Amino acid sequence: MEVKNSAQAGTFESSDILVMIEPVDKGSGITIDLSSSVYMHYADSIKTTITRVLNSFEIKDVKIIAKDKGALDAIIEARVETALKRALGIQQGTL
Repeated sequence: MEVKNSAQAGTFESSDILVMIEPVDKGSGITIDLSSSVYMHYADSIKTTITRVLNSFEIKDVKIIAKDKGALDAIIEARVETALKRALGIQQGTL
């Protein structure tokens, strides 16, 4: 699938993550710009979780900006999936 719109999901509250998705040119690959209050300990794990969700949607080219405040994996997955669905036009707003 190809991301054509910018979208976001989440908040910058404690134990949450704000995920912003931006389209990029085809062939640019996946870029994850992560800032986190637990970066030193969990950056690799957070990036792996984000990449896993992107792979499940067969996303090859996208820029992800993630601002984490200690979110658990399930929250990260949900926020990335919601932002992706909004960027792909599968879901809009909140349900």
